[in-house]
Amino acid sequence: MNLGQINLAQLPVGQKGRIARLEAQGPRKRRLMDMGVIVGEEVQVEKIAPLGDPIEVIIKDYRLSLRKIEAESVTVEVVL
Repeated sequence: MNLGQINLAQLPVGQKGRIARLEAQGPRKRRLMDMGVIVGEEVQVEKIAPLGDPIEVIIKDYRLSLRKIEAESVTVEVVL
């Protein structure tokens, strides 16, 4: 079930989403794609640092730490 689109930084801890779009451009977009953040992949927020930065996510059974600004450039579809 699809519950709408938000950016990855807004996804609550434990929630899953499917990457719908990358808003980043240039080197930032290339860096995200090199880490496996690509359209269609499922992502889950593992934990968020106390001040909201960085955000630890799981993609393809890998744990990644993303800066909040990077996570904000990733649009996800919330899934149950």
